[in-house]
Amino acid sequence: MIPNILSIAGSDPSGGAGIQADLKAISANGGYAMAVIAAMTAQNTQGVSGWVPTEPDFIVAQIEAILADIRVDAIKIGMLGTSSAVEAVGQVLRGGAAPIVLDPVMVAKGGSRLLNDEAVEAVRAVLVPMATIITPNLPEAADLLGTMEARSTDDMLAQARALLSLGPQAVYLKGGHLGSADSPDLFLTKDTQEWISAPRVETKNTHGTGCSLSSALATRLALSGDGLTAAREAKDYISMAIAGSANLDVGSGHGPTDHFFMLRS
Repeated sequence: MIPNILSIAGSDPSGGAGIQADLKAISANGGYAMAVIAAMTAQNTQGVSGWVPTEPDFIVAQIEAILADIRVDAIKIGMLGTSSAVEAVGQVLRGGAAPIVLDPVMVAKGGSRLLNDEAVEAVRAVLVPMATIITPNLPEAADLLGTMEARSTDDMLAQARALLSLGPQAVYLKGGHLGSADSPDLFLTKDTQEWISAPRVETKNTHGTGCSLSSALATRLALSGDGLTAAREAKDYISMAIAGSANLDVGSGHGPTDHFFMLRS
């Protein structure tokens, strides 16, 4: 049966990140994609020029409309923007049965801040303990922990352990910011520690990779029921989507990945 996957995130009108990327990645990985719009951004491949949050009550209304009618097999949470939105989402989802993949979106690819300090604390206190898997990159992990960004795989392991102590069932820590020859990610639970690496692709088309990976992970988690299997499959998917982006010509900045590379191979 095709799993129903709900993304709660912000909109990217350029299509490379946010809800638009989530819908593509979920569909490409075999899920039926649904979306709750938590914020709207004005952005393109060169950066974010502005954003406005959705009222928390209306975020809740969107989620409740889905839950009242449709079986939800996994939930991906991305950009929420404000502490009130974080708290509202946490309240409406608390006690639910669907696994949650939390991508703690804090800074856009071009450097624009998408979450203030108060909202970071709300994510740490409210959503991280509810999550089945959290998928921070190295700057996001440092923000959540209030520490310096990891500079080595040893640092990554230490920070993943610290993140796990905050309450999620698993941590998928993305190591792309290390700048090494490969892209080392770490999957960690209380019982499992595995490095998942792939060769680094030399390209500027990396817009929305975090959104796409977390959505693929949520979909694969719903399909397999196993976090490590889902993590491996999501890593394979995003690596091939980045490589496939060589066929795209979208914008003059950080272009998107090719979510449907398999249709063109």
